[in-house]
Amino acid sequence: MKAIRLLEEKRNARKLSRRLADTAKLPRLHEDSVRRLHTAWTEMNKAAESDRAEHSGKHKEINKAERTLLYRIQLDAERANRNNMTRTEAYRAIYFRCPELHWALLAHMVSRNGGWNMTDLQGDLLPRLLPEEQRRSDFLLLERANALIFSDAYPQLLLYEAGKRNGMNYSHLLPELGVSSFMSCVWAQFWQRKETALLTTALIVNEQHFIEKRVVEQPFYKEHVLSKLVFQLQSPLQTNAVFMPYGSPVAGQMKLAGLVLEDFSSLQERIEFGKRLYAILFGVPEVFEGVLAFVRAVPHTGSRADYAPHLFASRRSGGRQPKRYSERLNGCGLINGAKPLYSPVLEAAWSDEPFERAGGEDWMQWAGGIEQYFESLPLPPIFEITNEHCLGINKVELAVMGAERLQSGMP
Repeated sequence: MKAIRLLEEKRNARKLSRRLADTAKLPRLHEDSVRRLHTAWTEMNKAAESDRAEHSGKHKEINKAERTLLYRIQLDAERANRNNMTRTEAYRAIYFRCPELHWALLAHMVSRNGGWNMTDLQGDLLPRLLPEEQRRSDFLLLERANALIFSDAYPQLLLYEAGKRNGMNYSHLLPELGVSSFMSCVWAQFWQRKETALLTTALIVNEQHFIEKRVVEQPFYKEHVLSKLVFQLQSPLQTNAVFMPYGSPVAGQMKLAGLVLEDFSSLQERIEFGKRLYAILFGVPEVFEGVLAFVRAVPHTGSRADYAPHLFASRRSGGRQPKRYSERLNGCGLINGAKPLYSPVLEAAWSDEPFERAGGEDWMQWAGGIEQYFESLPLPPIFEITNEHCLGINKVELAVMGAERLQSGMP
């Protein structure tokens, strides 16, 4: 019955997605601007090779005012990088101050999902499937990727905002912040052409390359998280999706647009995933307007009750968690008389994790084939996934009940 319902919902999701796509006006990557960037990257790489050969590596001199600005940016970024909630709010705030920074709103939504995934590890379902040590390792992966991306990207956004406020292009200061040379060319061109789609795509490409060797290929995360069977089952269970609420977050009015990431370990897939999310968010008017209303009205707490209060509660009702789980879900609703699933706020689920700065070389020294990511911003055929998300939660619930039956020896 669940499988039949899933097939029906797939068909419904495709129909709803087509209806929304009929009104879409997708962000565009202009060929001339992309060519200009390719030329700038080529010249920059040649200059960098020459500098390395001469052992120079000198940066342009900066004055006292610029040094003070860099200090303030680094201080603000460190304060905002305390946890997922502070990062998510920082993205939201800078987007509303500089709405041309599309990536900030996209990052805000992805960061919200990161927080929901973190608190799932301490909610009603996953603790019954995963041992505490595994859940801790999963949290550390989510936290590290979330924090690293923020540490690299947020200072770039603050530097742009300061330049906008002062009427000055500060792109030459990016190397002082440890930003890849890849982005220096992008920001310099953005100051001239203000092409938001190109900047957003470049930031997606940059941040996924930034965490590739610092997180995804790190031995600890490969051994303790990425190679685990439970992590590899994320796709069928839909626990690695990004959902963007675009309906009113009241009982029965949940609407979600988004995608499921099939393979987190694939750099190319993560980048294409980000580009498609961007196309959905800024290309489909109903989704954009709904997400913007949600972001304005609902503060991020880390609890899934933020967008689905009819399914989740941020406080556990009835005291302690019962030893045996009882079925509660019926599609996108609860069985009559069932209590909402516990989805804690972030501060109740995890304490703050101290941030360690990332070392490592500029990824431009090892990456190749980046041109492929600047060809288009496609809209996926299915992106209205409200009911599919509900069925994903149902599948996790079924997994919990099946695991408990096996442990008790019940048929």
